[in-house]
Amino acid sequence: MLSDRAMPEAFPIPEPEPLDQQTGATFAVLVALMRRLLAPDGCPWDREQSIESLRKYVLEEACEVLDAIDSGDRGLLQEELGDLALQIAFIAELARSEARFGPDDVMRGIVEKLVRRHPHVFGSVEVDGSEAVIRNWEAIKATEKARRPLLDDIPRALPALMGAERVSARVAKVGFDWPDAGGSREKVSEELTELDEAIALGDATRIEAELGDVLFALVNLARHHGLDAETALGKTSARFRLRFDHVEARVREVHGDWPRDERGKPTRGLALEELDLYWEEAKLRAR
Repeated sequence: MLSDRAMPEAFPIPEPEPLDQQTGATFAVLVALMRRLLAPDGCPWDREQSIESLRKYVLEEACEVLDAIDSGDRGLLQEELGDLALQIAFIAELARSEARFGPDDVMRGIVEKLVRRHPHVFGSVEVDGSEAVIRNWEAIKATEKARRPLLDDIPRALPALMGAERVSARVAKVGFDWPDAGGSREKVSEELTELDEAIALGDATRIEAELGDVLFALVNLARHHGLDAETALGKTSARFRLRFDHVEARVREVHGDWPRDERGKPTRGLALEELDLYWEEAKLRAR
């Protein structure tokens, strides 16, 4: 049943269905909406977009989904998943305009893959737990991608730390790895020495390369200790933000606000010693 509410041209918006009756049919409505927006008399901005121009929005929306998951706010998660689904429908429609594939091809492709990789559900294979499921999944995946380069299916657009972890874990499976965490820790020291040498030379290109080597070595060290470098850095960033919130609150309490430049942007002007004092207060509060 359609709502009495109407968008311009009375685009039909389905009424919400009870959770136990939802079948995903509304995705077809999203597809129809995108087709209307991309029609010759549709939205000028939408019609100017390309698959490439939408790349940044896919990344932003995926990150906002992650933020919503971390927040524990299920209402926000529902909204952000909708924004991500929009990007899927949008790109599929642009691909249809290129005569490459369409939204049904996208959905059918993932359905076929899931059926193929769950023979313990849709076939006669028996498993005794989730570890067996993962082994079967990897074996089927390896068959599907036989003779492809070992690192070929690791997305290059992953966040750098996550990508480094995936690469190092993959090559470790074929023995290209330190035998224990001690070797990876020595590699960190070696790379730090080379970074210091590059800094002493003042060679920006070499500094960048050596800094990357240090970060890659740290990712390997984290992996050898059963830790995820992306998660570790994320937690540190969260702690930093929380502590800096205290610093900013104290600045506003004592000074009213940050010093501002001629454009009204926050700028330097307060003594670092004072800011460090507020930072130490934040650390004490956290304890």
